[in-house]
Amino acid sequence: MLGVLIALLVCLLSLHFLGQLRSQKSYPPGPLRLPIIGSIWRVGVKVYKDSGIKLAKQYGNIFMVWLGSRPVVVLSGYEAVKEGLINHSDAFAERSMTPLVKTIMKEHGIAMSNGHTWRQQRKFGVTSMRKLGLGKKGMEPQIEEEAQQLVECFARTKGQPFDPAMPIFNSISNVICAVVFGYRFPVEDKEFIKLTEDVHGFLTFLCTFWHFVYDIFPWLMRYLPGPHKKAIARAEAVLSFARKEIKMHKEHHAAHEPQDFIDFYLSQMKKSENDPNSTYSEDNLAQCIFDLFIAGTETSALSLQWGLLLMANHPDIQEKVHKEIEDVLGSSQIFHYQDRKKLPYTNAVIHEIQRFQYIVSVGGPRQCTKDVNMRGFFIPKGAVIIPDLHSVLCDPTHWETPEEFNPNNFLDKDGNFVQKEAFLPFGAGARICLGEQLARVELFIFFANLLRAFTFQVPEGVKELNTDPIVGFILAPRPHKLCAVPRSSSS
Repeated sequence: MLGVLIALLVCLLSLHFLGQLRSQKSYPPGPLRLPIIGSIWRVGVKVYKDSGIKLAKQYGNIFMVWLGSRPVVVLSGYEAVKEGLINHSDAFAERSMTPLVKTIMKEHGIAMSNGHTWRQQRKFGVTSMRKLGLGKKGMEPQIEEEAQQLVECFARTKGQPFDPAMPIFNSISNVICAVVFGYRFPVEDKEFIKLTEDVHGFLTFLCTFWHFVYDIFPWLMRYLPGPHKKAIARAEAVLSFARKEIKMHKEHHAAHEPQDFIDFYLSQMKKSENDPNSTYSEDNLAQCIFDLFIAGTETSALSLQWGLLLMANHPDIQEKVHKEIEDVLGSSQIFHYQDRKKLPYTNAVIHEIQRFQYIVSVGGPRQCTKDVNMRGFFIPKGAVIIPDLHSVLCDPTHWETPEEFNPNNFLDKDGNFVQKEAFLPFGAGARICLGEQLARVELFIFFANLLRAFTFQVPEGVKELNTDPIVGFILAPRPHKLCAVPRSSSS
C-alpha cells in the first residue's frame, strides 16, 4: 500500500512539473526549473563578476532563472538593458524587495520604496540635491576641501607603502555628511568610525549565503541567531544615527536658510502638514539618509580605490594624466569640475576606470508591475527584473577592447573625449542613480588632485597589484598597499 502511495505521489509531482514546463513555453529561456529550489542548482548561491554574461552566452540576452518559485528575468548587453529600462521604464519602475530589505527599510525612503511614496520622495531628492548645488556656491567647495584633506593624509605616508582604503572611505563619507548633516566629522571621531563600519558591514552582508537563506525562509530566520541579526543591527544603528541628527536639526532648525538635506526636508514637512497625500515624515527622512549613505559612500570610495590601483599598474597612463594636468592647469591650487572639459585624456581615464572596474555586481533589481511582451518573450507581472549593467560595460559590440583597461574607449582619433551611449554605470530610466552628479564631481576632483600631487607606485618587490575583485553586492579591490610618492612640483 505504501509503495502505491509513493508511486502515485511521484506521478502527481511529475505531472505538475510537466505542466509547469508547458506553461512556461513563452517565457524567456533559462536553466531548468526544479521543484522547490528553482534554477539555483545551475546559477549557484555565490555571485561572480561575469555570472550573467556566461548565462547570456548560453540562453541569450534575455533569460529567466528561478529563485525557488519566483521568476527572475535578466537583461544582458546594451540593447536589452536599454530596451528594458527605457522603453519599458514604467513597467519596470518598481523596486523588488527581498524579505530582509523589507524588514529593515519598511518601504520608506527613496531606494527601496514604490508607488506614491517613491515618486514623492524621489522628486524631493532630485530637487533638494539641485538646490544644494554642485557649483562654486554649492557642495563643490566642500568636495575640494575633502580632496585636499586626503592629499595631506597621503603626504603623511612619506612615500611608504600604505593601505588607501580607509582614508578614501572616510573622505567620501564626509562628503555625504556635509550634504546630509551640513558638517564633516574628524576622522578619529568614534561615532563617525562606528557609522562607517555599520554602513560597510551592512553592504557586505547583502550578497552572502545568509542573506539568500533569510530570503528563502524569512519566517524561520527571524527567530534564529546568525549573521543576519548583526546585519539588521547595523542597519538599525545607521537609522538611529540619522534620527539623532534629525532631532538635533529640529532643535536648531533654520526654516528660512536651509543648509543641508535635513534642513530642506524639515521645511518640506512643515509645508505639507495639511496635505493628506503627503509622505514627508521623520521615518521617510531617516530612510532617505540611510539610502544616501548606502548608495553614496562605498560606491564612490571603491571607484577611487580602483582608480589609484590601476594607475599604479599602468604608470604610462598615469604619467599621461599628470602631464595633461600640469600642461593645462599648471600651478592652479584648486580644480573645479568644469576643468574636466580641458582635460580630455584625464576625463577618459576616469570613465574607463568606472567601465573596466565597475563596482556593482548587477544593477538594482526591479519588479514587473504588469505583463510585458519583450522581444517575443512573455515576462509575467511580479517577475524580478535584473539589468546586468556589467554586461553593458563589457558589451563587445560597443567597446573596442571590452576586457582591457584602455582609455581610448572614450577618445576619438584626434584625442577628443567622446561620451558613449553604452556607458551606464549609474543605470538608466526612472530609477537612475539619484547621486550620479555628486559621484561624477567627487571622482574627478579627488582623482585629479591626487594625480597632480603624487606618483602612485606598487611597493618594492611587487610586480603588479591584483585586479581580481572580491565579489559580493559590490566588487571591491583585494586588500593591498601602494606608495604615494610626492611629485617635486607639488611638494
